[in-house]
Amino acid sequence: QVQLVESGGGLVQAGGSLRLSCTASGRTFTFYTMGWFRQAPGKEREFVLARTWVGSDTFYADSVKGRFTISTDNIKNIVYLQMNNLKPEDTAVYYCAAKPSRGWNGVERADEYDYWGQGTQVTVSS
Repeated sequence: QVQLVESGGGLVQAGGSLRLSCTASGRTFTFYTMGWFRQAPGKEREFVLARTWVGSDTFYADSVKGRFTISTDNIKNIVYLQMNNLKPEDTAVYYCAAKPSRGWNGVERADEYDYWGQGTQVTVSS
């Protein structure tokens, strides 16, 4: 049974940093693309960034480029989302997701992803 479990959310002041973790289990993710999405109240789920489990190529949403990065721990099967210089508009529930790697086509589309975590709340105060 595949499970993605996010952790690390919380309350932070604008300009601060947080690191989210996504612990993946239940299968081998070597040939998967791992993505992070977020959803603010009253808004649709929004793509944040994604990368293949193996490799360093990353696809970013323009709104987070230069502030957010993604990395993986291949031993512990954890995907990290490092968020720096946080802004109040980054406030949302953040979700980890996984899809079979098929190039970058559709990487921003939530319906392309097969597996999802339960989400973790990030709140940025001004």
